[in-house]
Amino acid sequence: MEVSIVIINYNTFQLTCSCIESVIQKTTDLEYEIILVDNASTEIDPKNFLAKFPSVILVESNMNDGFAKGNNRGILVAKGKYILLLNSDTILKNNAVAICFHFLENNHHVAVVGARLENPDGTHQCNCQRLPSIKYGMLEFLRIQKFTSYQWGGKVLLGFFFDHKSVIYPDWVWGTFFMFRKSILEKFPNGRLHDDYFMYVEDMQWCFEFRKRGYEIAFEPNAVAIHLNGQSKGNKPKMMRDNTELFMIQYYNPVSRFFIKVLNLLLTGNYAYY
Repeated sequence: MEVSIVIINYNTFQLTCSCIESVIQKTTDLEYEIILVDNASTEIDPKNFLAKFPSVILVESNMNDGFAKGNNRGILVAKGKYILLLNSDTILKNNAVAICFHFLENNHHVAVVGARLENPDGTHQCNCQRLPSIKYGMLEFLRIQKFTSYQWGGKVLLGFFFDHKSVIYPDWVWGTFFMFRKSILEKFPNGRLHDDYFMYVEDMQWCFEFRKRGYEIAFEPNAVAIHLNGQSKGNKPKMMRDNTELFMIQYYNPVSRFFIKVLNLLLTGNYAYY
């Protein structure tokens, strides 16, 4: 098995069906499996997925304990050399799974590769991100990025400066389309992805942990998916604020946290991390 595609469903039957259909229609020349993890949905009996897609491997949870834990459940039964975590609110536009598979096969220093994510109107979403940083905050505050390209030392300065049309190595990519080497999990506690957060910011944490282990994060623009952003469940703003705060406390010292917040206050008027 080359790729295991893990999709989480929580009360989004039609949306998830559209995602699965796009995988089946667009994915060719690749041995893959689809693992659907249902997080205790009440909308419909999850077994209805099997009536529609008999080849799907269904994992039923008796409780909704979040995105990261749900993905870990799927990974436990995955047989693939690579794992693709794919949001249920995505629709593949091309053979994105195979494109990213071959990218990882040819770039052994890369742990994770993300695809180009587009809105339904074809405009790109800024899913290449950098971690909170005093250095990059100072570059933005001094407007130095106006006199440089969208990269500084190979890293993205700000998402909107990057046209998402070339391969780049950001600090982290969104978990919306998140393909990684399963073998790397052997270096993680209990052979699992960190699942400290119920939903949101887990992708930042995963990339941070991969980078700590000496790997790079990549963005492959030739792999394309539509992301129907905002159609999944969850109180996104509050969860993002709370989880970002937890992330910063976990990985940054108090002095760095203070200066990052001050720089963001000067740049945006918001005393926060983003």
